[in-house]
Amino acid sequence: MVSRFMSDGSMSYSGGEAHAIDINCEMSLGDLRSELSAMFNFNADAFSIKYFLPRNKRTLITISNDKDLQRMVDFHADSDTTDIFVTKKVESRIIMSVVADSGTSTDANTPSVATLEEAKRQKLCINWDSMITGVGQVFSSPKAFRDALHKYAIANSFMYRFIKNDGSRVTAECTVEDCPWRIHASRTSAKQKFMIKKMNDSHTCGKELSKESRRLASQRWVASIIKDKLRDTPNYRPKDIAKDLQQEYGLSLNYSQAWRGKFIAKKELHNSHEEAFSQLSWFCERIIETNPGSVATLHTSDDSRFCFFVTFRASLYGFEHGCRPLLFLDGLSLKANKQWKLLAATAVDGQNDIYPVAFCVIDSETSENWHWFLVQLKSAFTLSRAITFVSSSQNGLEELPEVFEDSFHGYSEELLIENFKKEMDESWTQELKDKMIGHLKGAIRACNVDEFNESIENIRIQSKELAEWVLGMKPEFWSDAFFKGLRYGHYSSGAAEIFNDWVSTRYEPSVLQIVDILRCKLMEMMYSRHESSNTWTEVLVPCANQKVQEEMIKARSLSVACSSDYEFEVSDESTNVINIETRECTCRRWQVTGLPCIHALAVLERMNGCIYDYSSKYLLTECYRQAYSLSINPIPDVGGPVCTDSFHAASTCPPRTRRLAGRPKEKPAEPRIIIKRAVRCSKCQGLGHNKQTCKAQI
Repeated sequence: MVSRFMSDGSMSYSGGEAHAIDINCEMSLGDLRSELSAMFNFNADAFSIKYFLPRNKRTLITISNDKDLQRMVDFHADSDTTDIFVTKKVESRIIMSVVADSGTSTDANTPSVATLEEAKRQKLCINWDSMITGVGQVFSSPKAFRDALHKYAIANSFMYRFIKNDGSRVTAECTVEDCPWRIHASRTSAKQKFMIKKMNDSHTCGKELSKESRRLASQRWVASIIKDKLRDTPNYRPKDIAKDLQQEYGLSLNYSQAWRGKFIAKKELHNSHEEAFSQLSWFCERIIETNPGSVATLHTSDDSRFCFFVTFRASLYGFEHGCRPLLFLDGLSLKANKQWKLLAATAVDGQNDIYPVAFCVIDSETSENWHWFLVQLKSAFTLSRAITFVSSSQNGLEELPEVFEDSFHGYSEELLIENFKKEMDESWTQELKDKMIGHLKGAIRACNVDEFNESIENIRIQSKELAEWVLGMKPEFWSDAFFKGLRYGHYSSGAAEIFNDWVSTRYEPSVLQIVDILRCKLMEMMYSRHESSNTWTEVLVPCANQKVQEEMIKARSLSVACSSDYEFEVSDESTNVINIETRECTCRRWQVTGLPCIHALAVLERMNGCIYDYSSKYLLTECYRQAYSLSINPIPDVGGPVCTDSFHAASTCPPRTRRLAGRPKEKPAEPRIIIKRAVRCSKCQGLGHNKQTCKAQI
């Protein structure tokens, strides 16, 4: 059957034959396309197949591979039929609707399907209609509930008012008289969470905002929405703000609302910088005072920008004496406060856990900031040794050779995969993309040239262009088969997840709070890992010891032939040569990981050698304890400095270089002394009155 879209966006049936297709769990997307092509006599490759989720008639889901088709069948397992929409890939309107035996029917008022360009302009609030799900939904605080309710009202186009609104309960109802919509939430019995207790989700008001939508857009809400864009675009005009909110959120704002929202956003941005300048200088002194040997440096510029570098002595000592000479460089955006960026240098301990060494708080990730961070990091080191750097930031890679000339520099797996995904367009199915990424990871982890070439050939089978792109990315910077440095089997740090987990998103912390939260987490981490290592009894750390025990079982079945006192030949599926004096194996896994490979273990088993003597010292328990031997001391009075010297407090802030908005205030002119002329009466010639008030007799 054929469905057409009217001018108002609704769908109407315009005649035609109805067809049904039986879809089961074993059907592939290719089979479905073939059946549609035979049924309607068209090329199915030129069309997209879409469907609605149950109880969601807003967003059409595209079926692009077999997994998507299986998901559709699973979603509609409890239904008899579902409507499948077949759309042209180059047009914006639906041309037909085919009914298949695996879903639910479609309402008459279904929105049109957007093209690729139109999809980019869809409202950002399209997912806000599910912010409130019903009774039993839990929120972290009353504020989180009110924020969700606000977005829910915008997405569902209705106004509400609060009946009760305090720290323990919130009740709201629709503003339209006689509309039954109502919601009530309060704290649970444990008083830990905020839960929806009652909700009537039915509306009789029609849910149309029209001009009243501006009431939902409060000044602070507008400020919170535009703050990130205003930071990047200082000349963001109020009329552009109103236009963007209309397009993206469906809200109609006047000029004054947009102007006030921009004013509040600029004030918050400006005050946050002033607060950072006034507090961080004091915090630097407190770090150095309470943790001697630590480095805390604050660098400011005339344009109100700053960099704040911190590394604690405990972290520095632990990295230089207990961690492998491997550092990951990451540029992070914190979810809790997107205004500040974090540059982090993290290592890996013997247990393969992340070991933060230094970090730097900045307001923008630039090449200049990266260079300054690396210079501070180099000056903080007390030992001279070759370090392998792995960076997930292009800016960090560019600045590394200028600061650390004698070290090894490589790409992180995360950065390489991100760029690799950009080379695959939308014609690739998700299943094939995942397969290609698996081949790329194989090339990254390849310990020798043969393994690397095998992974490249697997990529070349699917796409010669992608294979050439991979080879053009200079494998000597990222593949173990060619990389000169030692990564010990680690290819990315995971610092973004760790730091974002540490900094809570329940509130928006200041820059001082962010730094102190990281300090507290590092302090707890150093102590807890130190205490746990005191309970270990093995020479190797637990993860290395477990791996050796597992590999030793396999090594006993290998054939070992002796060539000299230190050279051996080990045969399994292939033949490998081991030199125990230089700690090398032709499979190169011993050199890459620092732990004897299965072939080396077979040799050590035969010659009764001590495994610990041939393992990297960084995998020994003694070395692990060195990494956590020092502790980070607490800092009292972190709430902020108490400064009585107003001049000193002002001197920590760089001078403003831009004139503030608005007309400058002027001091009123000093009043002039005016000498008044005496009044003379024209009748009696007396002073002090005129002829109208003259009382003299004629």
